[in-house]
Amino acid sequence: MDTHGLLVLAATPLGHSRDASPRLVEALGTADVIAAEDTRKLRALAAALGATPTGRVVSFYDAVETARLSGLVGAVERGQTVLLVTDAGMPSVSDPGFRLVTACVAAGLPVTCLPGPSAVTTALVLSGLPCERFCFEGFAPRKEGERRRFFGELVAEPRTAVFFESPHRIAATLEAAASVLGADRRAAVCRELTKPYEEVRRGGLGELAEWAAGGVRGEITVVVAGAAPAEVDLDTLVERVAELVEGGARLKEAASDVASAAGVSRKQLYDAVLAARRE
Repeated sequence: MDTHGLLVLAATPLGHSRDASPRLVEALGTADVIAAEDTRKLRALAAALGATPTGRVVSFYDAVETARLSGLVGAVERGQTVLLVTDAGMPSVSDPGFRLVTACVAAGLPVTCLPGPSAVTTALVLSGLPCERFCFEGFAPRKEGERRRFFGELVAEPRTAVFFESPHRIAATLEAAASVLGADRRAAVCRELTKPYEEVRRGGLGELAEWAAGGVRGEITVVVAGAAPAEVDLDTLVERVAELVEGGARLKEAASDVASAAGVSRKQLYDAVLAARRE
């Protein structure tokens, strides 16, 4: 008989306690073990929500994460419910949690999630930048050289990029971003999300770097627009399709392959090939 317990990853409010889900409130009062990034903040949140943890509360932050793994995995193996929470947002997203999830998965133990607040998606939708495709880059590097290489990898990235930064480094980070990506690259700096002093500053990276030079406080998430698509020479693509067809490829397949590689509409390229044939 399967007596395994359950690892539950739970998103916690970014700042406003009323953003907590009813399922989180219930889990705080029923979990056998609560692994919290900061036990003091966990107890303050529980008090704000009117929840009374009845299970064992243990700390689970970066410095002790590895040491705590075996005990928490063992608790799930013994049939207990382990609730994992961080200070704010979703566990594992630049917060403790990934190693514990990996260990439970490797042991064949069940893992589930109580969805909820996330600074990444909150900042993304508030930024006013394209949201259809995005990448999350964690925290920007601290050292200047690594930071510039970090932005160098985003020069041609077409997706909107989201990353975290600390208030005392944000000015230098935006300055480096403007230098590498261009002062006009659109971006948004989101600070104190969901809190009373929430602020979203939108503009070019150069403009935002000048603003941040005066000092910025609070928890910060930065969103940067993806690279603008390169100009495409349709005539060149039509010639490439013709070469593939001469080599034995079927027209529709050749047009589809070339269009996908160039990032253009397949129909647009196919119609252009047909038009060229009629000339």
